[in-house]
Amino acid sequence: MELGSIGKKVKEMRLRRKKTQQQIADQCGISKSLLSKIENGQTASAVATLSKISEALDVPLAWVLDDKMEQELVLLKKENRQSQVGDASMGYSYELLANRSQYSGIEPTIVHVNPKDVNQRTEPFTHSQDEFIYIIKGSIYLYYDGNKHYMETGDSAYFQGSKPHLFMPVSNEEAQVLTCFIDRT
Repeated sequence: MELGSIGKKVKEMRLRRKKTQQQIADQCGISKSLLSKIENGQTASAVATLSKISEALDVPLAWVLDDKMEQELVLLKKENRQSQVGDASMGYSYELLANRSQYSGIEPTIVHVNPKDVNQRTEPFTHSQDEFIYIIKGSIYLYYDGNKHYMETGDSAYFQGSKPHLFMPVSNEEAQVLTCFIDRT
């Protein structure tokens, strides 16, 4: 999905909920300026930030990222997946794999961790969901709650998203991480 489409959906839902940009920004712990840039399609946003925005708007993250209606069976061929969303300043890009969060409470994505020479992200993320990760390709350092963990293809982890965490590249090869955001109920 294009940045403009994500922003349009966020703005549309914010207005439907009769909330100001300042109210949503305060609830998410972000600046009003950042929310405005997201709504206007002027900047890519981290999944964690979009997750906070979707929570503040009381909609599933999948709704923000995908414009298809939820179905009983979601079958998505690789060649039909939407292009990656993100930029170098985020440190990664991501692809939404399925839109079933309203029913299952799980948001599956593939996170493409930028190579070391282009990765600019050093600040960790937090969000309300638990997170499960599985390294599909390459290797990363998982910074979690102040500790650094080396992970490579085939490794997995499950953790609380409310604790500061960040995927950092180990080399100049892109890493791919299957990530599932899981609502804590």
